[in-house]
Amino acid sequence: MNRRSFIAVLAAAGLAERSLERSLYAQTREGFITDVDGIKVGHFTETRRPTGCTVVLYERGAVAGVDVRGSAPGTRETDLLKPTNLVDKVNAIVLSGGSAFGLDSASGVMRYLEEHDAGYATATGKVPIVPAAILYDLNVGEGKIRPNADAGYKACTNAKAGPVEEGSVGAGAGATVGKIGGGKPMKGGIGTSSIKLTNGLVVGAIVVVNCVGDVIDPETGKIVAGARTADGKSFLNIVQTFRSGRGATQNPPAGQNTTIGVVATNARFDKTQMTKIAEMAHDGMARAINPTHTPSDGDTLFALTTGTSATNANLTAIGVLGAEAVSEAILRAVKKAKAVAGFPSVSEISQNKERD
Repeated sequence: MNRRSFIAVLAAAGLAERSLERSLYAQTREGFITDVDGIKVGHFTETRRPTGCTVVLYERGAVAGVDVRGSAPGTRETDLLKPTNLVDKVNAIVLSGGSAFGLDSASGVMRYLEEHDAGYATATGKVPIVPAAILYDLNVGEGKIRPNADAGYKACTNAKAGPVEEGSVGAGAGATVGKIGGGKPMKGGIGTSSIKLTNGLVVGAIVVVNCVGDVIDPETGKIVAGARTADGKSFLNIVQTFRSGRGATQNPPAGQNTTIGVVATNARFDKTQMTKIAEMAHDGMARAINPTHTPSDGDTLFALTTGTSATNANLTAIGVLGAEAVSEAILRAVKKAKAVAGFPSVSEISQNKERD
């Protein structure tokens, strides 16, 4: 969809073109998922090696959906979010490194929420609802060190509204990108963004980028981060490598990559509609990562709403904006990442090019 078509779709939803342009092309680059009122984000970053976890908190309970597109996911409580199942609200969503071991961090989040009397009411007490998704970062440093329940609890104690730290922190600490096609990978990370409309509607995203593919700027079509050539001075371009026949018979290690994240809004929608928004938000992933949704990725997006806005929102418009927010969060994730041994960052590569 080109820019004119995109504006037309949203204008048809009752939103003014001038405010849309201001929202999409200015505010997107400044915002955070915490611009959705009531949402808090907390990181725990392991100091012994690059790994960690990130929690998105809304203790009162947010209506949520999820869409899993990658073939190698590591998740918790995603079946609960199917529209046909009973519980429709979550108290937190956890994004974690540590591969499947990292799912343990959600237990610490449950402990924190129980202490704060948050959860789904049952006959004998409240049960916190905490879906989670993980990424594989065991190849960065000592893989025996990974986020656990205490890490999840600490992420909750660090959670706050307002600006969110991005790059090589929390779940993005050990994230890497560009791990297919025979090239040298780079550092990934965690990024966030938001789109704030003048009618009070807000759509935000937070995404951890640990993809097998290249990260692309959708506006320019240029690779921002990804697999590098043998000399490390330029991008391999994974898709062009496959088109040339090179690398087409080499399979990457299974299940060692993924892009995971959360889209949030204050628009009032039910569980089925939030599932649709999660589906549409994957378009943003496909625009900013190529290839994505592969057999080696566990790509998963959650979508949640606080429902605090009284504005009547159009589902299509919010889904489209969710995809835009995801793309922007992905770019911010890699641009703000810091290098670790063997995985240079975008800024490091740029500095090297300037010196050359």
